[in-house]
Amino acid sequence: MNQKSRNITFTNSEGIELSAHMEFPPDIHPKAYAIFAHCFTCSKNLLAAKNLTRSMAKEGIAVLRFDFTGLGESQGDFEDSNFSSNVSDLLAASQFLESEFEAPQVIIGHSLGGAAVIYAASKLESIRAVATVGAPASVDHVVHLLEGKKEEVMEKGEADVKISGRKFKIKKQFLEDIESKNLEKLMSDFRKPILIMHSPQDEIVSVDNAAKLYDMAWHPKSFVSLDGADHLLSKKKDSLYVGQLIASWSSRYVDEQEEETPETDHRVVAQLTRENNFTTTMKAGKHSFLADEPEDVGGDNLGPNPYDLLASALAACTAMTIKMYSDRKEWKLEQVNVHVDHKKSHKADCEECEKKSSRIDHFERSIEIDGDLSDEQCSRLLEIANKCPVHKTLETENFVDTFLKQTKDDKK
Repeated sequence: MNQKSRNITFTNSEGIELSAHMEFPPDIHPKAYAIFAHCFTCSKNLLAAKNLTRSMAKEGIAVLRFDFTGLGESQGDFEDSNFSSNVSDLLAASQFLESEFEAPQVIIGHSLGGAAVIYAASKLESIRAVATVGAPASVDHVVHLLEGKKEEVMEKGEADVKISGRKFKIKKQFLEDIESKNLEKLMSDFRKPILIMHSPQDEIVSVDNAAKLYDMAWHPKSFVSLDGADHLLSKKKDSLYVGQLIASWSSRYVDEQEEETPETDHRVVAQLTRENNFTTTMKAGKHSFLADEPEDVGGDNLGPNPYDLLASALAACTAMTIKMYSDRKEWKLEQVNVHVDHKKSHKADCEECEKKSSRIDHFERSIEIDGDLSDEQCSRLLEIANKCPVHKTLETENFVDTFLKQTKDDKK
């Protein structure tokens, strides 16, 4: 059943309500389900978390991202949480997915969330693939973020610290909890496929941690250097790349659901969420890609714009039509290149050229043909180019019928 990306809530083992967001691929049943764990004191709404999970959804994997206890929009007190409670929250997230959708097969963790997902994966039978981004090689690595107040916390039982400009209360139980965790010991028995990603320029968690994690892990294990990225993956292209990479890598390990015929009759679906500028997730049949606008008009230039897609349809259809005809004739066509430019121009000999209605869409197409072909054959292929279906569609009067589709969720 096709689902809509949306905000949801679920409860952890303590009965605390956690705020989450489900990111679904457009118009298809997900190949697999995944859980994403954010970095220490971050939230599910971190830009990198949004981009990463949306990138995975574009590749057909549904992802649940959520706020740990006491963070973001989740209930509870952060000061009473710890690393163990984060792991417990991950187990609750898995239980929620299994009861409401399907058991997760992939789990991803950013920074300290990376260490947490390794612990959680060791307890979750359904997890087939684990990915970490900028993760520490030991849980107590986070202590260096506490502004040197470890001794005060241990002596007084608690202390206020500033992390990324925000004030948090850290209690003694938090430090005792992380010091009790031995990631190296856990990894000695950890046999699940793991992908370790880290930037050499990471100034929060040095890349040496990735080397240690890799050494501790058993095969199958993979490492990818995120050269040029910062710890928070603040560049959109970096977080989108990481999501795409995880989706591709994990496909070797998950049991992918069979592709289902879309519930709608639409061959093409465009999905654009409020948080994005113009970056639109596209689903055409079984194929996913992005559409966008250039940066100078407010887009992020992560895909072709709508008119580029329209011109692309004409170029592709022309090339296919020429190839099909030459194959049928058994001509020696080696390669065909079709170049299409689109612009608005005035109708020929228009009397009122100043009016907008006097301008038409003008597609200029040039064709390069390579092969052992006679001039007569080349001329014939040029004629055939004008018979391509998209060409005929563009030169025919067209109509667009638009209506508002009411979904099941809207009816509730």
